[in-house]
Amino acid sequence: MSAELLVAGSIALDTLDGSFGHVENELGGSALYFALAASLITPVRVVAPVGKDQTRLVEDVVGSRPVDLSHLQVIDAPTYRWRAQQEAGRNIDFGSQDSIYDHWQPGLPPGYSGCSFVGSMRPDRQAQIASGLAGSSLLAADAMLSYVRAQPVEARDVLRSARWYFCNQDEFAALGGVEPQEFRREWSLEGLVLKSGARGVTAYTDYGSVHVPALGTHPIVDTTGAGDATAAGMLAHWLVSGGEPSAVREALVWGVACASITIEDIGLRSIARTTRAQLDSRVEEVMECLPGESSSPSAT
Repeated sequence: MSAELLVAGSIALDTLDGSFGHVENELGGSALYFALAASLITPVRVVAPVGKDQTRLVEDVVGSRPVDLSHLQVIDAPTYRWRAQQEAGRNIDFGSQDSIYDHWQPGLPPGYSGCSFVGSMRPDRQAQIASGLAGSSLLAADAMLSYVRAQPVEARDVLRSARWYFCNQDEFAALGGVEPQEFRREWSLEGLVLKSGARGVTAYTDYGSVHVPALGTHPIVDTTGAGDATAAGMLAHWLVSGGEPSAVREALVWGVACASITIEDIGLRSIARTTRAQLDSRVEEVMECLPGESSSPSAT
């Protein structure tokens, strides 16, 4: 597997309501959540559209991280906006303003053959990017419930292109999923990762399934971006460790650790200020919580 990592996704200004109160114009988006988490482990390229007024804000939050923004496209259109309310540890999607996708023609690195993650965005653009990244050594994609429901045909096109797919239980059901391994085989996926919030994360592969529980010893403030951080930590660590099937469980541990850090504060605030040493410490905490029977990648 190539050592390169790329994320294509959204950059957003979020309006969020929850126990933390009400915030507006909070910088977020699948591309940034993924990039900030993955860059604690390995360098990452970002492909995403952003409005003219938010370019400096993106550069500031990335800071000195090894994140390549050369494929960030500045569009003369409003930055993508998303609104949600957090209830019982999950976000209720109240819709988005996504006209920027009407003006964006994704510019992908020519001949890119590294590992790619296509984060949640409007499925017609997501499918276009997935097709353009068909030469990736590993192509993973994520789902977003409101978009799966709004553009089911395009959402399935993304699923058809991916080799690894990340989704939560609601998205899995909306895509027609009933039994995970049957679903994975039906769509010719090498791996399916089901995210179950406080119940943790389970990966399904040809070698069986492996579950990593969520870490319940730290505060949960805002769950926005948890799924992107999970995918980032998992894929980035798996990439640098060689991509062997036996390393899936350990890679999931890194994903859960990244998610645990991300949800400790509003939006990107926690993952943006995290250091590699802090991530290493969180990984150790997750490892200590693993049940003994999950020590094999084929554990169920």
